[in-house]
Amino acid sequence: MFYSHVGTTVDDRIAERVRAADFTTWRQKVIAAGGCAHPIHLSGQWSVTDNATGQTLARRSGHILVPCGTRRAAVCRPCADRYAADAFHLVRAGLVGGKGVPETVTHTPRYFVTLTAPSFGPVHQARTSRNGKSIPCGCGGYHHPQDSRIGTPLDPESYDYGAAVLWQAHATQLWHRFVGRLRRTLARLLGIPESHFPRHARLSYAKVAEYQRRGMVHFHAVIRVDGPTGPTDPTPAGINTESLAQAIRQAADTTRVDTCRPDGVVLGLTWGRQLDLRPIRAEAAGDFEDGDGEISEARLAGYVAKYATKSSGATDHGDRRVHSQRHIDQLRISDHHRAMIQTAWDLGGLAMYARLNLRRWAHMLGFGGHFLTKSRAYSTTFTDIRRTQANYRTAEALAELGVTEDQVTVVNHWDFTGIGYRDDAERELASAIAERLQHHSKPRGDHDGQAMGH
Repeated sequence: MFYSHVGTTVDDRIAERVRAADFTTWRQKVIAAGGCAHPIHLSGQWSVTDNATGQTLARRSGHILVPCGTRRAAVCRPCADRYAADAFHLVRAGLVGGKGVPETVTHTPRYFVTLTAPSFGPVHQARTSRNGKSIPCGCGGYHHPQDSRIGTPLDPESYDYGAAVLWQAHATQLWHRFVGRLRRTLARLLGIPESHFPRHARLSYAKVAEYQRRGMVHFHAVIRVDGPTGPTDPTPAGINTESLAQAIRQAADTTRVDTCRPDGVVLGLTWGRQLDLRPIRAEAAGDFEDGDGEISEARLAGYVAKYATKSSGATDHGDRRVHSQRHIDQLRISDHHRAMIQTAWDLGGLAMYARLNLRRWAHMLGFGGHFLTKSRAYSTTFTDIRRTQANYRTAEALAELGVTEDQVTVVNHWDFTGIGYRDDAERELASAIAERLQHHSKPRGDHDGQAMGH
């Protein structure tokens, strides 16, 4: 159907789309895609054939919409909510059991750890004393918590943007080195060589990256010590909550990755001084933390899931890649974030940093790592969670036909034909559909409360 938009307003185009003959069908497709902001268009067919008779029991063909599947709320809120819900179940299973993890996991030594980036220069802050009294910022003034200047340098000229971007680019390597040092430290606590550690214990974790106001990532992690084969084995007697805390602090203090500045001077990259370490407990499930700073497992998974859907906060275009200097010049962003992106772009043009792909990750302020990662034995996987969901939907469809999976052959054949919506009218309508769907079904991982921040 052809739509003429010459000389019309968005409201006119919305009304025209609603009156179109195919609107009801289109609306059902958008609902089936969960109100995705950038749905993928597929054309093809689905069929169910009886294995015994060869008879086709059901066939559907035509055009469908499927969700884009992004984790970033700034790009697509409905898909980010689904990602957060899956992340919630993944993290929760490693805290309380389920999905192949025994409930005895609640008795293992475990901590919620936050590792931050170091300082690259003084920044504006909203500071308060322990009794809640406001403290002046280094600039001499006071800042409201929502002040856009928070996190920006007091002196942009002296702020070490080069080191900040290089730290971001090496943050994942710094994490892996921290994990290695933690294993080494735990082996010493057990009085065994590091090479023997896998015979006695296994270090399990789920880690999520979150951007601070200053544009630097920090890592929140659930760290747990299991027996040698995972959570089904008891933790070695030589490791308890106190000794694990000691090992985490020591590993964080001694982890370092060396790189070079553009002039060849060695730059040592370490964690910041703000190491936050809190034991995880099973009691008081309604509280996020108690007076002693202990974390309740019941709500922790929801907070970690929310961290995983956040963007860098640098741009108003959903953290999409920049492709040229002109592109950077046209971005509507703060001077601080522009300087971060510009520095990543400039360093990315140097051969010595080719392996870091800094231009590819300039829009992420130099950070190119995954936002949610876990060790193998921590819990289930996104793949398993989504396979279970797909199997459930298939079982529902087959139940309507009165057959089981072993009695039939299910064939899906779909080809990619496009992405997104036709115009701003469809985008507005899809957004309204997504809002209604969200009101009717709040994601499990989206818990109320104040997120922890640094």
